[in-house]
Order: sequence, then C-alpha cells, then structure tokens
Amino acid sequence: MQLADIKLAIIGLGYVGLPLAVEFGKKRTVVGFDINQNRIDQLKAGHDSTLETEPEELQAATQLAFSTDLQDLRACNCFIVTVPTPIDQHKRPDLTPLIKASETVGKVLKAGDIVIYESTVYPGCTEEDCVPVLEKFSGLTFNQDFFCGYSPERINPGDKQHRVTTIKKVTSGSTPAIADLVDALYNQIITAGTHKASSIQVAEAAKVIENTQRDVNIALINELALIFNKMGIDTEAVLQAAGSKWNFLPFRPGLVGGHCIGVDPYYLTHKAESIGYHPQIILAGRRLNDSMGAYVVTQLVKAMTKRRMPVQGARILLMGLTFKENCPDLRNTRVVDIVKELADYNAQTDVYDPWANTADAQHEYGITPVQNPVAGAYDAIIIAVAHHQFKAMGAAAIRALGKPDHVLYDLKYLLPKSDSDLRL
Repeated sequence: MQLADIKLAIIGLGYVGLPLAVEFGKKRTVVGFDINQNRIDQLKAGHDSTLETEPEELQAATQLAFSTDLQDLRACNCFIVTVPTPIDQHKRPDLTPLIKASETVGKVLKAGDIVIYESTVYPGCTEEDCVPVLEKFSGLTFNQDFFCGYSPERINPGDKQHRVTTIKKVTSGSTPAIADLVDALYNQIITAGTHKASSIQVAEAAKVIENTQRDVNIALINELALIFNKMGIDTEAVLQAAGSKWNFLPFRPGLVGGHCIGVDPYYLTHKAESIGYHPQIILAGRRLNDSMGAYVVTQLVKAMTKRRMPVQGARILLMGLTFKENCPDLRNTRVVDIVKELADYNAQTDVYDPWANTADAQHEYGITPVQNPVAGAYDAIIIAVAHHQFKAMGAAAIRALGKPDHVLYDLKYLLPKSDSDLRL
C-alpha cells in the first residue's frame, strides 16, 4: 500500500479521535466512526461537547464524514483506534473498549489493511491482546495479510496551545515498511514532526512512562507538602525558592486525576507484576496521590474544629469538579474523593463548576452541581480546580459566598496566601 492509497477511518471520536479526524479530514477522505449516536448527531450538527474542536474547525474538515454504521468502514483500508483505556474499581486495566473496537475493525478487515492504535496501553498489548482479536474476527493472519502500527496519543484536554498537530508524534509499525508508511501518514498533519520508534513495544512503553514520570514527580511534591505543612512552612514559598534554580522541575502539589496521569501507571505496574516484578516507587506514588483527597478533608476538619465550628451538618462549597482547569473533562476526577470524605462527616456539600456538564456529573458520580452558589451560605469553601472564572472572581467575591467566620481552603494557589486560610 502506498500513502496515496490509504482510505482512513478513525474509530472513537472523543478527546483524542475527533481532533485527529478533523486534521486528517482537511487533507484526505476520512470516516469518523463512533458507537454513540448522540455524539455523531452532535458532530454532524457542528458541535463538539468536549470543546476540543471549534465549530469552524469542524467545518474546515470538508473530507470528514461521521458514522455509526459498520458498513461505512468496509471501504476503508487503514483504521486508527482511539478509544479509552480506563481502569476498573480494583485499579486493573480495563481493555473492554479496546477489545470491542478491535472486534469492530476485525469484522471489516481485508487483506493488506493496516490497524493503528493510539490508546494508552502497557508494552505488548497491541500484539498480545489486540492482534488475536483482529485475527479471530477477520480470519486473516497478522503481518502476512494485515499489519499494525502504534502511535500514542498526546492530547492535553483544554490546552489550546499544544494541539495534536503541534506535539511531536511517536510512530511505529509491525514491519519496517509499515513503520515507514505509518510515519509518513502522520507527517501529513503533524507540523511538529515525528519520532519513529524501533518497535511497537518501544512506542507503547514510551507513552506509558510519560505520565508515570509525571505521577511520581507530583507524588514527591505532595509528600513534601505534607511534611512542610507539619512544620508550618509554606509549600508554595519553598517551591518558588527552589524553582530559582534552572533545572528544578516546576511541579505543584494537588489532586491527581484525569484520563492519563492517574490511570496510565497502573497499566505499567499491571504488566510488571505479570512478569514477576513488583514495582515499588510507582505504586508508592500512586497510593500517596490517591490519598490526597482524604488529606485535604482532614486538614479542613482540623481548621474548622479549631474555630469550634461543627463539621456535622456544615454546609461546604466545593469549587470545581473537572479533573483540570478550563475544560469539561470529568474522567477520573479526584475531586469526588473530597465529596465522599465530607459525606462521611455528614457535611452538606455543594459542588459548583461552570465547565462541568450536569448530566455527565450525575451519570458518572451521582453529583448534581449547583448553578448559582448562595452568597453567605457556606461554613467552608474549597477551591479545588483553578478555572479562569474562579480566578476572575477574586478573593472578595469568593469569600462573599461564605458565612462571616468561614474557612477558605485554596488547593490550587489561585489566590495570594494572605487571602486564604489553608493551602496545600
């Protein structure tokens, strides 16, 4: 197959798949496929609920067609799979979406076709878990009748500066010739260039350690924050001082959620344990980061108790629910840990987030965000997400939501130290 012969399909049109489909759709014919009919209807109407793609960008992708119909994939010969790879309640990799997507592709796979995976997985997953499914449902033989590639996604939700085309792309293929073809395909849209890995497993490993490294670094800073809080030292002041050195890494303490940093390390540790190695640093970092919600609530309860404020029955405002600022992404948000901990104290928690979709919050977490917090109603306020709307409010407007003797806990260093009562 030559580059000009590729008839492309993108399987999965979420935060990763849609921007990719749009960029390719500006240059070549693309079928954007998703099993969610509502999602397809929205996109056909020119609206992206993830807010990653603007209406004018959708309009510019003149060669992109959206579909839920398997028959529309039969004319394609190159499939890019961009479905989620979450973890289950036991923090084990949940490959269900990936396997289902592989089954779908397998049903339309033909001799000479290429399947490229972008979903974050552990090293070996593409060839050990996905390829057998493709073979089973197609009746074809890997690297004889069809081929595979792996090019890990590097989408950063809510980031309007680092987009799919401006982030260097790692590529790989199951044979040298396929690796060259996959690399050439992505180079059609990636202005930042590509890095062709020596194998699919190298590319898989490169992706999973990117976020594992960030997770471990944040865990270190979170632990330092716990230590400095016990010593009565301002963590942010320490980090600013240390940051005056050119090679100090600028991480900040906080909740670690989202579809990547809070999930990807478990894919690597799962694979490590399957080959007989028990990771120590990675899992220790995960445990510490997963405990931060409980720590925040403990600190808040101590502050309220010192002021002789009853916690049971207290009304608390939690500002922010999404996993990061200025985007509607609720996946694996650790703000819910704070909600659960406060519920154990029988406190009444209102969640306010102008970015969060109410229906999604109800469906995923059973939380109904308030639309307009009542002024002067809250015993405590927690700034959990640094949305620009909260920053624009300023300390006075945020404090106006609390009772005269409320506690303001600023998790995100959104306000000057003098304007809050507690910080991490």
